[in-house]
Amino acid sequence: MATQQMNKHQHERGLAVGLLVTVIGFIIFVIILPLINQGLALHEEKIALTFRLQQYERILGRKQNVIDEIEALKAQYAEQNYLSTQNTSALASAELQEMIKQAIVEAGGQLSSTQGLPIITKNNFERIPINVRMTGNSEVLRAVLYKIETATPLVVVDQIDIRPMRGVRNRVTHQIDSSNELSVNFQAMSFMKKPAA
Repeated sequence: MATQQMNKHQHERGLAVGLLVTVIGFIIFVIILPLINQGLALHEEKIALTFRLQQYERILGRKQNVIDEIEALKAQYAEQNYLSTQNTSALASAELQEMIKQAIVEAGGQLSSTQGLPIITKNNFERIPINVRMTGNSEVLRAVLYKIETATPLVVVDQIDIRPMRGVRNRVTHQIDSSNELSVNFQAMSFMKKPAA
């Protein structure tokens, strides 16, 4: 009987220990492990956020350098006079036409006509195009194109069409004498900032 009671007592103790181990295991798996996992996840997130914060701090540290570089570029851009400084696109077109006329006359060519074309507005800039018709030999054309290429404000030549001019009939030989003259049509385009509305 004492042995039975002792066995019963040991059995109850074993059950109690088993129950205790089960409860402890349950607490570990249900409460402690999720807390540890969440802590690890939060730690990784903290590391990632710290890294991102350091990147932003480096970027902000360079902010003044970038601002200074932008200001220097703006000043350089203003000094180079790439854009027309006229107040209106009509004045810019007139300025461009006068510059082209002077270039042709100085090179010894003949200006047939200039015609302003519709202004093209894109990205806060206006393109001021004109059509030009002129005559002259190849040296005249070279001089005119050089003058346009080196002009300020910036002028771009587009859609150039060069054709030889027909010679004049010789009264004595009744043959057509060859001519070095060229008929040249092209578009020239200058640029200006879009005026504030």
